[in-house]
Amino acid sequence: MCSLTCTDIQLLEEHVDLHLQEHSFSEGGNVRDLELAHHLQTEEDERQRSEEKKREREEFKKLQRQYGLDNSGGYKQQFLKNMEKEVDRGRMQPFEYHKRKADMMECLAFGIDDGKTKTSGVIEALCKYYQSENKDVRRVWLSTGVDHFHSSLGDRGWGCGYRNFQMLLSSLLKNSLYNDCLRDTTLIPSIPKIQSMIEDAWREGFDPHGASHFNNKLHGSKAWIGACEIYSLLTSLRIKCQIIDFHKPTGPMGTHPCLFEWVLRYYSTDNEGCAKVVCTSKPPIYLQHQGHSRTIVGIEEKKNKTLCLLLFDPGCTSQEMQKLLKQNSDGTSLKLLRKFVGGLKEKQYQIVAVDGVLSLEEKAVSISENSLCLRKCKRICIYSLILICIYRYGCVVIFFTSPLSLFVFFFFSDTFCLFSVNEVIAGYQTRSFEGKYLPP
Repeated sequence: MCSLTCTDIQLLEEHVDLHLQEHSFSEGGNVRDLELAHHLQTEEDERQRSEEKKREREEFKKLQRQYGLDNSGGYKQQFLKNMEKEVDRGRMQPFEYHKRKADMMECLAFGIDDGKTKTSGVIEALCKYYQSENKDVRRVWLSTGVDHFHSSLGDRGWGCGYRNFQMLLSSLLKNSLYNDCLRDTTLIPSIPKIQSMIEDAWREGFDPHGASHFNNKLHGSKAWIGACEIYSLLTSLRIKCQIIDFHKPTGPMGTHPCLFEWVLRYYSTDNEGCAKVVCTSKPPIYLQHQGHSRTIVGIEEKKNKTLCLLLFDPGCTSQEMQKLLKQNSDGTSLKLLRKFVGGLKEKQYQIVAVDGVLSLEEKAVSISENSLCLRKCKRICIYSLILICIYRYGCVVIFFTSPLSLFVFFFFSDTFCLFSVNEVIAGYQTRSFEGKYLPP
């Protein structure tokens, strides 16, 4: 408030006019300041959105590369590229490069594995070892004979699922029960051939939703596969199997004792008796967790009642596996295979277990039921998916508004959708089929 006292009316009017002009100028300045601030904020928002989109595109491409969906070629291209690197580094002679390239091209043409990563006879060697080992093992159950396969220059970093299928198939080929199912698969197929076989299973009607994640194409890519693809492929071959989810820890410190107990029941059922070493007729079990998969070939029961899985890992080289064929008296080489309860602490595990042969009618029913089961589970669990979106990504709106989040959603949504209330309560659940595994 102005404190000036005016005795002249004219001076008072002039003074008041000055105050009004000053106030009008001040208001105009504030408006211009607000407009400038709004403009600067708009530019900053646009810059942040542009950076976010760029970051999302980069992350999207990174995810595509990680899961082999970046159209960078498949087994053949990676094999040749890695051999060229070996030549450049002086680790491989040019003549060896050309020889191995010719061998690879021949194997790919016939669709068979070259066998250079295979180690045979390990199960038989284990059986002999356990017969004389008397320290702390009370009983041990072993699967039928299994050949070990490890990753090569062509599939290093992404081929574990295919290699584990080769291990499982090597066991089934030794079992006369599966002769009719596998009459067209008498040799171990190469990884590109396995990719084609999975595509054939999709064309038959298995896992249409899962197939859409890969755009119905695996051959010529480095795409990771998991329990669902293994199930689809086995079932298409009329091999009866089931997927069992262990989607949350059931023991202290994030362990999964229920998984170990399930494996024990699998191998010990129909194999009761007093024998210390039980060489069963059961095939090995495919074991999947986030980032990797392995093959369960047996289980130990220690004298203190603890359980220990015996695993074939595609990450173990032939040189390491060869040590198991020449067992030391102290069994130190078994460290390659042994996994106690405390050694499996991933949040989630899935296993694929073979359980006989399907008739043609049962196979047809399996194709129709898998689509029905998938739709039903998606309806039941859509609310759970929303909660998971909120928990993992902040809110549903953000989750669905970028290419990156859409990729993550479509790649992982089936596993989220298919976890039912019963699974949450029980810790694991047997299913005949599911849409997608929770991967690497």
